[in-house]
Amino acid sequence: MSDAIEFAQRLIAAPSVTPATGDVFAEMEAMLAPLGFEVHRFLKGEAPDGPVENLFAIRRGPSGSKHFAFAGHLDVVPPGEGWASAPFTPEKRGELLYGRGAVDMKGAIACMVEAVRHVPADTGTISFIITGDEEGPAVYGTRALIDFMAERGEEPDLCLVGEPTSVNRLGDMMKIGRRGSVNIWLEVVGNQGHVAYPHLAENPIPRLVAMLAELDSLTLDDGTDWFQPSNLEITDIEVGNVAHNVIPAKAKARISIRFNDVHSGQSLSDKVMAIAEKHGGHAKPIISGEPFLTPPGVFSQMVSDAVESETGVTPEQSTTGGTSDARFLRAVCPVIEFGLVNATMHKRDEAVAMPDLDTLSRIYTRIATAALTS
Repeated sequence: MSDAIEFAQRLIAAPSVTPATGDVFAEMEAMLAPLGFEVHRFLKGEAPDGPVENLFAIRRGPSGSKHFAFAGHLDVVPPGEGWASAPFTPEKRGELLYGRGAVDMKGAIACMVEAVRHVPADTGTISFIITGDEEGPAVYGTRALIDFMAERGEEPDLCLVGEPTSVNRLGDMMKIGRRGSVNIWLEVVGNQGHVAYPHLAENPIPRLVAMLAELDSLTLDDGTDWFQPSNLEITDIEVGNVAHNVIPAKAKARISIRFNDVHSGQSLSDKVMAIAEKHGGHAKPIISGEPFLTPPGVFSQMVSDAVESETGVTPEQSTTGGTSDARFLRAVCPVIEFGLVNATMHKRDEAVAMPDLDTLSRIYTRIATAALTS
């Protein structure tokens, strides 16, 4: 059993449903401290979105050396019911290791720890940027870590996020960017009344329906060289009218937009707010991330070379999928995401192939070494 597998088991065995604190970070500290890392842990935020625990660990190289960072999250989504084994009791069956977080992303973090064991300390500076709040609102997580690094002057030159980017086999995809995300709450206020006397009331539902129809008909763009077209989806409609003979007082809906670099969160928010006002409603947007792209170049080639050396696979450079904390880290330095096969992430009986943990550890060692010596 490799150290990466042992490390993954230890992390899985520490329950850490988002927002995560406590034991799982203690395990992480216990893994890194013997490797010469200076470990900083701190809590941030209040309920309902906190407190969140964050960890920044650094092993400094010679003065003036480059700084490479591994980033990720130790929090996991709730496991749900119906697992074949206890979700926080790691279990090996055949070549698979089962447990919540095996893929997303405690397995990758275990590989990062194993990887740095094989990078000599005098090669350069290595850090870990680890949060307990990626799967949740992400209010008190990586953004707080970025502030912490800035205060100490510890910003990395390059950063690799260990999200599970591989699709069919380890190494077939890396993420060099992500689309942005904005969620918008819509509301139309009417005047409650009896359905038999509509002239004495004002029904908000037809106006909401007209608003949603116009929003649904929008073609935001046709995509770009590196990004798929932006898409707007209606994700909820709510009236809450329990009476069959009452015209309701208000009607609500929610939309979610995933958008490429043709737009910004603010430009889309302004567009939706204008349409909402046109139909007598109003909109409340919350922008959770802007699109970003790390253009193909030296860093992506480092990742590709490392993957090819260990797997023989040339990874596709992609911007597909949901958001990750790379959306925050891209403001600090160039960032790429690469990790395990994502087939079981967020699913019941989440599992990782144990040989992939060994291979990913070697890939991460190659990437870190190349980043510090190039």
